[in-house]
Amino acid sequence: MSKKVGNKMYINIEKVAKLVNDKKCDAIILFNESNMHYICSFSPSEGVIIVTKGASAYHIVDSRYTEIAQINAQKTGVKVIEIKTSFSDTAKEIIEKENIKKLLYENETISLLQYKTYTQKFSGCEFVELNHELMLLRNKKEPFEIELMKEANNIAEKSFLELLNEVKAGKTEKELASLFDYIMAKNGSEKVSFDTILLTGTHTSMPHGTPSDRKVQAGDFVLFDFGATYMGYHSDMTRTIAIGKVTDDMKKMYDAVLFANLDAMKAIRADISGKVADSVARSTLDAWGFGKYFGHGLGHGVGLEIHEAPSASPSSQYTLKEGMILTVEPGAYISGKYGVRTEDMVVVTNDGCRNL
Repeated sequence: MSKKVGNKMYINIEKVAKLVNDKKCDAIILFNESNMHYICSFSPSEGVIIVTKGASAYHIVDSRYTEIAQINAQKTGVKVIEIKTSFSDTAKEIIEKENIKKLLYENETISLLQYKTYTQKFSGCEFVELNHELMLLRNKKEPFEIELMKEANNIAEKSFLELLNEVKAGKTEKELASLFDYIMAKNGSEKVSFDTILLTGTHTSMPHGTPSDRKVQAGDFVLFDFGATYMGYHSDMTRTIAIGKVTDDMKKMYDAVLFANLDAMKAIRADISGKVADSVARSTLDAWGFGKYFGHGLGHGVGLEIHEAPSASPSSQYTLKEGMILTVEPGAYISGKYGVRTEDMVVVTNDGCRNL
């Protein structure tokens, strides 16, 4: 297998080529935007990538993406090919040139139309289901990927602190959410990781509510769930603040959720299960009397997508491994009253975790 010394991105191509060899196939074909980004270092909305067992990588593009693909190819080593007629015709030429007989494909995300088009076009090729194998590779982040995610997180956190200067009674959820997105863009975010959640008062009891025309009022909780992106990698954070004075009950709920967050982070390390991590936070909330108000799982993986494996929940089947990044986001929500969530992203290490 060829090497390109000093090229951080090329290691992803080598890892995918090893997967192809391990599955006893000749190549892998990728259509999924995040999987393509993993190889070509940007997120084309359309295109095809083929990686062979010998670590030759081809990026098939149309004229919209030729220039940006060629720029990124200087650091990834992929060969960029602009289509003349169609993606499938160009892909067929590569399949025949490389003598590919067994081809891994994204059976969990491919469209039915793509599947029919390519299986008919590559009539002499056996299609082998990839399942979640590539996601497992993507779950364990390389050091350079962790740094990119840390930068995304830094942008989001800096923007949150700036936004706090504008959060005051009379401002609407929509107004503040739109301002938040603008500040993140100004500070270097390529786009938001997901639609920003910014809720106040009784709306904070909805874990994934949508910003409305409701105005911030004195005595309210205000909940912010937000993320920035940097070079395609996402961040995810939640903070809950209060406007003016809070009641003793509000403070108790806030403290319960905060300690559940901190206790879970103390427990997270390589080789424990996502189920165990979740149970630690749940036990803390139970001890404070808020366990029944925690309805969702503790967290999820983050990377080129905002929701990836592994999960940390009562039903999680994942074992945490060094280099995985996941959210730690316990919450408590009383319908019609208020809710609190505190969320951080952590990198799993062999002796604990590192809070980004």
